[in-house]
Amino acid sequence: MALTPTTGWGVLHLFCRLAPDFDANALRKAVSAAEADGYQVVPVALLGHKADLGLMALGPDVWRLRRLQTELVGSGLVAVESYVSLTEVSEYAAGVPEELRQARLFPQLPPEGKDAFCFYPMSKRRGEQHNWYALDFDARKELMMGHGKVGRTFHGRVVQVITGSTGLDDYEWGVTLFGVHPDDLKDCVYEMRFDEASALYAEFGPFYTGMVGGLDDVLSVLGA
Repeated sequence: MALTPTTGWGVLHLFCRLAPDFDANALRKAVSAAEADGYQVVPVALLGHKADLGLMALGPDVWRLRRLQTELVGSGLVAVESYVSLTEVSEYAAGVPEELRQARLFPQLPPEGKDAFCFYPMSKRRGEQHNWYALDFDARKELMMGHGKVGRTFHGRVVQVITGSTGLDDYEWGVTLFGVHPDDLKDCVYEMRFDEASALYAEFGPFYTGMVGGLDDVLSVLGA
């Protein structure tokens, strides 16, 4: 039994607390089994009160992602927030080189040397004054080209993974950022908010921030 996107991968973000009966070995076993099946699982030690442990899992079969979620809960993780999305190539990026297309549909994570992490969901505004979906395609594409130009100024400092969630979760996209330093993420989000596509048309959800590491390193800093 399998359920796969026609293109790309399923993506599951889980943000969790550790229950009193948390079993670190059961968590290790669940992650190892998913990785053995060809799935990527990115562990994150989260900062702040929202959650302790973040896991970003991606791969082709959403049934397999559901099984991983079941096993993680069985290990004693309590999900306090989640996000479901799919890797995608934006309609505004039609015609990009095949290498870039493959990188967006099948990203290899986490990127080396970029251990600073944040995730946030976002949607395009549909207000009375500013409605992204009332713009014609050419206008939207021009705005997104300008948005991308700002993002490219952070090449080498930040890797951005944008996954689509329209019809799948509460927002329209999930944005996962990996940076060399924490302030790389802050600078990137700050600068891009001045871009017209964000300043007039973006709605942001909550941010989850932390550090990417090996699973044992993350568990150690959590005291598990």
